Amino acid sequence: MATDTTTPTAHEPLAPHSEPKLSTRDKLVLFVLCAAQFMVALDFSVLNVALPTLGGDLGMSQSALQWAVTAFALPSGGFLLLFGRIGDLYGRRRLFLTGLALFGAASLLATFAWDPASFLTGRALQGLGAAAIVPTGMSLLTTTFPEGPARDRALGISGTLLSLGFTVGMVAGGVLTDAFGWRSTMALLTLFAVLVLPLAPALLPESRTPDRPRLDIPGAITVTGGLLSLIYALSTAADHGFARVDVIVTLITGVLLLTAFTAIESRTAQPLVSLPMLRRRTVAWGNLGGLVTFSMMSTIVFVLTLYLQEVLHLSSFETGLVFGVQGVLSAVAGVYAPKVIGRIGARRTLIASLVGQSAFIAALLGLNAHTWSVWLATAAVSLASMCHLGAIISYGLTVTSGVPDDQQGLATGLVTSTQQVGITIGIPLLGVLATTSGDLMSGVHTVVGIDAAIVLAAAVLVAMGLRDRPRR
Repeated sequence: MATDTTTPTAHEPLAPHSEPKLSTRDKLVLFVLCAAQFMVALDFSVLNVALPTLGGDLGMSQSALQWAVTAFALPSGGFLLLFGRIGDLYGRRRLFLTGLALFGAASLLATFAWDPASFLTGRALQGLGAAAIVPTGMSLLTTTFPEGPARDRALGISGTLLSLGFTVGMVAGGVLTDAFGWRSTMALLTLFAVLVLPLAPALLPESRTPDRPRLDIPGAITVTGGLLSLIYALSTAADHGFARVDVIVTLITGVLLLTAFTAIESRTAQPLVSLPMLRRRTVAWGNLGGLVTFSMMSTIVFVLTLYLQEVLHLSSFETGLVFGVQGVLSAVAGVYAPKVIGRIGARRTLIASLVGQSAFIAALLGLNAHTWSVWLATAAVSLASMCHLGAIISYGLTVTSGVPDDQQGLATGLVTSTQQVGITIGIPLLGVLATTSGDLMSGVHTVVGIDAAIVLAAAVLVAMGLRDRPRR
């Protein structure tokens, strides 16, 4: 019988003998790639607190404000797999630079938007640029740094900045909006693109698959359409519930298109997503851990924001400080997570991180309307975020370890799709329980309890799915 093909890197501890040393060029490459990822993560949250001001300035109704977020989420999540594969075939560096230039130009358009249409166009183009940057940036990182301690360290830094970018965006958005207006949040993203784009061409190596297979057009159409439909349905349901006709129709359409995509991929000679890759235990169970850690942590951040401002009546600045502590401790976790992975392996780190995230989220069940609860909220969400960061890094390593370079775009496309979908689905699925509850405090407790239970269940499933199997 065939032996188990699970890669040892995802399961076995690395030798604790050496700390990887990066050359100056390696550090510059890592800086460019991580800065681009940080910029995209920043864009997910920097605009949130500015929405009321933005709506008044551009004449957008309260119901239309959701499109400021949805217009970015639709293309950024929907085109990830397609762009990851295009980068594999036609050049990851080329597509990364194209996405970076598009993101910068779109951010400039959003900065100087004169009406809702121009602003939403800028946001949609930002999402399209992000869909090109994220999978190609991850592929460039995993092909530039060889599997082992160097890649572990690079992914650790990248994962830290990804998590930190979301948190920094929440804090920076409030500060910038109060000081300079909502346009400054989009100007910040333009500045990032302007700083990174001139450095990238000389530093980043070109990489692609050695052969030039045909692009799977039917697969590309169905998976992109399916993801777009699901993201639209879940994003809209977050504000209007699941009873709307357009939500129901797009939800069903998304499921049908993704089902058709699976059937197409099983019959295509050169598929967009290799089903044998999805059958790899590390890819399947690693992505499950990633989906849960992202979706459940984004839900907790959303619910805590409501709790701190609506129940404890903290200001935007004070709420930002709570998440600032979370960001600092996440950065600390990013430094030490690769070392933990080096000692106990990515699989054990992923399982332990999910268990820890569940435990610290469950601690939030002790929240109440008394002001001292802010200390519990700060400590619990910060420690949960440290575990969350460990899960981010270890699941990325679990999924990409042992994957050939010519398929890294497919693997990292799955990783980044998991991230984007996870961030998108958590709030509609659980956050709505808090916003629609007659008593917000009761709603927060309900969401926290379900959230912690889901993360713990995922830890158990990942542990069972990635357990060592006897070789024959």
